[in-house]
Amino acid sequence: MNRHPVIAIDGPAAAGKGTLARRLAEALGLPYLDTGLLYRAVGRRVLDEGGDPSDPGSAERAALGLHPDDLQRNDLRGPEADAAASAVAAIPGVRAALLDFQRNFAALRGAVLDGRDIGTVIFPNASVKLFVTATEQERARRRWLEMRAKGHEVALSAVEQELHARDVRDAGRDAAPLCAAPDAFVLDTTHIDADAAFSVALAEVKARL
Repeated sequence: MNRHPVIAIDGPAAAGKGTLARRLAEALGLPYLDTGLLYRAVGRRVLDEGGDPSDPGSAERAALGLHPDDLQRNDLRGPEADAAASAVAAIPGVRAALLDFQRNFAALRGAVLDGRDIGTVIFPNASVKLFVTATEQERARRRWLEMRAKGHEVALSAVEQELHARDVRDAGRDAAPLCAAPDAFVLDTTHIDADAAFSVALAEVKARL
């Protein structure tokens, strides 16, 4: 087994990739990075300054000034943060600014990273690539249940619309659009729970390593 493997996990929002990535990192004894937090933190920095997350100049300045402490903020989740993250992630200069941060994270010990372009752009030669997905309806249902559990009352239809818009932006952007790498193992979690997804993924990772 590679002593410093890089496990790339990509997929759309609410497919379960974050939960899966954290469990795989723990099982394999590897550092874990939720790369989506980088874009959320950049989006928040732009909002803090009263800027527009879709403005390249504002977003690129925020990305270049990103500090690891920014990833510890407690306001990186929720509809506003989601929208800001998706907006800054579509800007090529932002993605370029964050490229080294992600690669350096895994350079020393290997890592498990989840995002939307890990296996296609950040680590095209990753030891293992997984693409975690589920139907749009199931992903919206999961996100809706998460929001309700946190006390946010919102209509399921509104969550479905927001998730669909995010999918369209992520898949249609010019800079690193969301897609499965040709050599990725596709894991559809629509009809399986987190434990089953973890079992399948761990077996695949061990087989590929």
